[in-house]
Amino acid sequence: MSTDEWITVSEASKVSGYNEEYITHLIRYGKIKAKKFSIVWQVSRASLLAYIERTERLGNKRGPKSKL
Repeated sequence: MSTDEWITVSEASKVSGYNEEYITHLIRYGKIKAKKFSIVWQVSRASLLAYIERTERLGNKRGPKSKL
């Protein structure tokens, strides 16, 4: 039995600081683990946190860009 916690894209956005479009991009390209429950995509919290840690360690901070 998996102990992974599944969160909505909206919740993943709040946890990570990334916008929802970027979260769906990460799902689409297999950067984070996600499953579709009925019509709602849910993200593995552990997978998301691992992605954030990995990108910060590499210095590749990604996410919402401010518009000038």
